[in-house]
Amino acid sequence: MATRENIRNIAIIAHVDHGKTTLVNELLKQSDTLDSRTEIDDRAMDTNDIEKERGITVLSKNTAVRLGDKQINILDTPGHADFGGEVERIMGMVDGVLLVVDAFEGTMPQTRFVLKKAFEQNLTPIVVVNKIDRPGARPEEVVDEVMNLFIELGSDDIDFPVVFASAMNGTSSLDPALETQEHTMDPIFKLVFEHIPAPVDNSDEPLQFQVAMLDYNDFVGRIGIGRVKRGKIKVGDNVELMKLDGSTKTFRVTKLFGFIGLDRVEIEEALAGDLIALAGMDDINVGETVADASHPEALPILHIDEPTLQMTFRQNDSPFAGREGKFVTARQIQDRLERALETDVSLRVEDTGIAGAWLVSGRGELHLSILIETMRREGFELQASRPEVIYRDIDGVTSEPFESVQIDTPDEWASGVIDALNQRKGEMQNMESVGNGQTRLTYMAPSRGLIGFATEFMTLTRGYGIYNHTYSEYRPVIKNWQPGRRNGALVSITQGSTTNYAIMGVEDRGQMFVGAGVDVYEGMIVGMNSRDNDISVNVTKPKPQSNVRSSNKDQTASIKTPRIMDLEASMEFLNEDEYVEVTPESVRIRKQILNTSEREKASKRKKMASQG
Repeated sequence: MATRENIRNIAIIAHVDHGKTTLVNELLKQSDTLDSRTEIDDRAMDTNDIEKERGITVLSKNTAVRLGDKQINILDTPGHADFGGEVERIMGMVDGVLLVVDAFEGTMPQTRFVLKKAFEQNLTPIVVVNKIDRPGARPEEVVDEVMNLFIELGSDDIDFPVVFASAMNGTSSLDPALETQEHTMDPIFKLVFEHIPAPVDNSDEPLQFQVAMLDYNDFVGRIGIGRVKRGKIKVGDNVELMKLDGSTKTFRVTKLFGFIGLDRVEIEEALAGDLIALAGMDDINVGETVADASHPEALPILHIDEPTLQMTFRQNDSPFAGREGKFVTARQIQDRLERALETDVSLRVEDTGIAGAWLVSGRGELHLSILIETMRREGFELQASRPEVIYRDIDGVTSEPFESVQIDTPDEWASGVIDALNQRKGEMQNMESVGNGQTRLTYMAPSRGLIGFATEFMTLTRGYGIYNHTYSEYRPVIKNWQPGRRNGALVSITQGSTTNYAIMGVEDRGQMFVGAGVDVYEGMIVGMNSRDNDISVNVTKPKPQSNVRSSNKDQTASIKTPRIMDLEASMEFLNEDEYVEVTPESVRIRKQILNTSEREKASKRKKMASQG
């Protein structure tokens, strides 16, 4: 069958922070794509602030590089397992992958995750060993690790092409020796055209286009992004939309977009093998097929990963509600959550039956925290409950999600990490010394046991450990075990501004989350108790006035630096009777029942009920 030899469609896949976004930048720079005057950011493909700050890709991006009359369409994919649904759908749009692996770190949990998805779609891989110039780089060992991973995942072909690169420096070579690196991306371009199959040219057959991703634009509404699998499509065509429920709708194609460089450009026509965006139908969804109106044939429905974690989002009702946010009403929050559903197919939003409260389900803590962080930056105020895993009935057995965990820690802290994971019901699968005084631990652990572990892990390893986890599977639920925070909270019994004097009287009870001069309210959590019970404390008490001159020591006494509780740390800290209050300016932790005496009564009732 004829093929379109001047085009290749590839996805770039990798573990978080192995350099794929930087690599895409370099491929753009060293091709005939960009005008010589175009300046390109270090992470041009990461378009939102959160992506740039955290150095992760959340949403997949399309781009295309030109090499004379040839074109490589590239999809940059998320590397984190929370965005696995996105990765999986992208695989259906391409014919091959560039697997980017760090020359020092080697294969990691997400490397396995994304490669498994590629093999499920029978895609042709090219391996890029990146960061070849990194101190301690071990490129040949890493190629062996990749080969072992290929064998482990059941690949028949272990004779894969390999290129060695430093995307940061814009160099590459087919040889692992550092001195052979040259300032060129040509080895990668050549391997792509030699090894990745060209798209089949069946443009003369009836149209089939499948929506793999969604975008939204205020001017044209919902935009479906995908690949023309068969036939051709033109602006003005009347086509048939084959819905997921089996129904069909006819609509007119109002706009078509292609991708070139960093731009989405309007086009008049697209052929089989092209990656395009299409506008004209408001309720188009991921997995649906746009087909020839006279010959409507649906493609198989795309699999979308189900959520594994849920939180209750609520309208903010704290004493400080409305002080710092622009969008604070229940209607505004609901509209924003519905808008998130327009583009994020792994997200679920359900009404709880309680006014101003919604059950929001996602693929993990990162997925949900990024939604909350995005909303607060847009000016929203809201409250969220402790994340909880979603249980499922599988063959009559109540099951819970488990995750594959890989940890690199300095040897001296390995025993503490092992103890912490064992307490969280993790099962050790492997432990090995990786040299340089480092131990690598591999575990399988229940997702609910890992909630809050990241913060504890960073404390255990003094910030030197590397912790990676990726969703693996559902397993029968672990009975008679309830994980949770081991420490109680220091809870304010007053409203006002904190004072140096009051905090000095409280800080020996535990670790403070607030310094002096911070506005607090009754029921707000101001610190972590060193013991397992909650304590009500007064952190607003002024220093008694006296006409006796104080000693010099008293004047200069200072409080300890409080622990900074950002959104992730706060979400991990939460107990089931607490909320995190999020505004554009602040992240606070509070008890669900703010009144001290009411909360203590409720706690006694709960204790009696559990004993009775």
